[in-house]
Amino acid sequence: MSASHGNTPAAWTGVTVAMIGFLVGSVALLLEPVNMTLFWIGAAIAAGSLVVFVVMDRLGLHESDH
Repeated sequence: MSASHGNTPAAWTGVTVAMIGFLVGSVALLLEPVNMTLFWIGAAIAAGSLVVFVVMDRLGLHESDH
């Protein structure tokens, strides 16, 4: 495995955005009654993390400095 595996700004940002999306979706499922609109917003944020990662990768922020 590469020494810089996942240690780039693009990877960290993508994972952070995905975690925020999962957190929003999880909170929506814990509400009484379940808030499906908020759940789908969280799912969209989580899916958007892939777009964020690809854009940052294309900008050259997924390259290792090592």
